Amino acid sequence: MTELLSVQYKDSASIYLQLGGESGVRKLVNRFYNLMDTLSEARVVRLMHPSSLADSADSLFKFLSGWFGGPPLFQLERGHPRLRMRHAPFAVGTVERDEWMLCMRQAIDEQVNDIALNSKLQRMFSEMADHMINTDGQSAGIATRV
Repeated sequence: MTELLSVQYKDSASIYLQLGGESGVRKLVNRFYNLMDTLSEARVVRLMHPSSLADSADSLFKFLSGWFGGPPLFQLERGHPRLRMRHAPFAVGTVERDEWMLCMRQAIDEQVNDIALNSKLQRMFSEMADHMINTDGQSAGIATRV
């Protein structure tokens, strides 16, 4: 494991570095979950999560680190992300997707001033959020927690 972490994952064009490395990715994740926790418009997706968002934030940070071209922390700890499989127990419809994206869009807009990078991140997250829908597309309600 130490060997893998010592490998240079950070090429000059990585999103990880463009966001400011570990501190930049953590800032994005923390703002995202702060918005989820405070925006009434994100009520449905927030209720899918446990009362403390600390573990969710840690998982998202580790996933994004690798996804953005930094250290593959999530994979080293838990294996392949398999996002759809990991989220399969939770009903994700368009309401949940839209609320999740509302928080992520705002977090990105507040942090990323570079228009091209902002647009790229918006597109990447939008495609991922669309991929996570596992219901007929409608809100599935708040039956389970992530």
